[in-house]
Amino acid sequence: MTATTFSELELHQSLLNALDDKGYDRPTAIQLTAIPAAMEGRDILGSSPTGTGKTAAYLLPVIQHLLDFPRKRSGPPRILILAPTRELVMQVAEQAKELAKYTHLDIATITGGVSYINHAEIFSENQDIVVATTGRLLQYIKEENFDCRAIETLILDEADRMLDMGFSNDIETIAGETRWRKQTMLFSATLAGDVIHDFANRLLNNPYEIDADPSRRERKKIQQYYYRADNLEHKTALLCHLLKQPDATKSIIFVRKRERAHELVQWLQQAKIKTWLLEGEMVQAKRTKAVKRLNSGQINVLVATDVASRGLDIDDISHVFNFDLPHTADVYLHRIGRTARAGRKGIAISLVEAHDQPLLGKINRYLKEPLKIRVIDSLRPTTKAPAEGSLRKPKPSKKIQLKRQEKKKIDQQKKKKTKEHHRDSKNIGKRRQPSVKQTDNK
Repeated sequence: MTATTFSELELHQSLLNALDDKGYDRPTAIQLTAIPAAMEGRDILGSSPTGTGKTAAYLLPVIQHLLDFPRKRSGPPRILILAPTRELVMQVAEQAKELAKYTHLDIATITGGVSYINHAEIFSENQDIVVATTGRLLQYIKEENFDCRAIETLILDEADRMLDMGFSNDIETIAGETRWRKQTMLFSATLAGDVIHDFANRLLNNPYEIDADPSRRERKKIQQYYYRADNLEHKTALLCHLLKQPDATKSIIFVRKRERAHELVQWLQQAKIKTWLLEGEMVQAKRTKAVKRLNSGQINVLVATDVASRGLDIDDISHVFNFDLPHTADVYLHRIGRTARAGRKGIAISLVEAHDQPLLGKINRYLKEPLKIRVIDSLRPTTKAPAEGSLRKPKPSKKIQLKRQEKKKIDQQKKKKTKEHHRDSKNIGKRRQPSVKQTDNK
């Protein structure tokens, strides 16, 4: 029998009270699968799209473990969680504190951008759970300021991103320092490809593998549809109209390139829409300021690239707009997962030009159901939609086309320079005879 409530997962009452305070009544697909296996002490290799409760899926069993096996006196941390960015570390720690609010457990963070003096308290006081970025933690381990010997569970959150960012050696060093641990959990947005599996094989011991797509009930929390656009100007007009609707209270707009993000912010501000930019090269303080502006109501729209949105977790996002469709379906899921978090409902809208049709088809095939089309009477498209299957591949960019033309010219020039002489071709196919006579040595 599958559990339908958190109380059926045999969690401590203090955890159930905290979940009730947060408004969580039913476990998500990843939580239903991961929590019982983790509470049995098994290593976990888990995958789940963003916004499906992955963080609680590993926090609840480790907090339960600390409550089931309390230590008699204070000491160094027992649970270590690694995350790729400072922002994500703070979000995980905040959620851990909310879940452990009715316990006496201590949660601390170690990240870059914070002076040693502030971290010194962590080393001198009792800590149960530490959430950290790899670089700063490794520095403290090498300086012998952080004691790894008491770590019982090591958790790697968004491991695929940490590998993409080049942290694999750091993680393996930290794993070596925590070799006395009893359990390892690795979570990734996707388990596709050999890289993540090869990495997991080096760190995990006979892991319980979870590839948890959100359930049909969870998917229905996000209404997904698209509008056809004739061109960039028409697409911008559609976006402005939709953002001015009363239900669009807090929105994130995704674009592919930084340059387009800057342009779009200007266009929306000219349309009197309170908008702010979130780009990948922003320093942490500016990123935090942008999110604070959205949460405080100073603005109600953030324009972001996929790079800038990594680790972004904002409550009550009503709408996600795909101004530019992403190239892959998993990025699409990552984007729309910014809404309908924590059991709430949300809306995901894509604006599709003719050249986006193959990408739309790719997303439809991945979701196994087509996105529904909608039309605004005053902004109807004037062009016809491309026929199904007529655009199987997106047209190469100008940059790629130029490269192909240059390569073609170089190949042609090489052919002209190479002259074929009669002496080179007359003996083709014949074995060459030795030029020196062989003599028998008797």
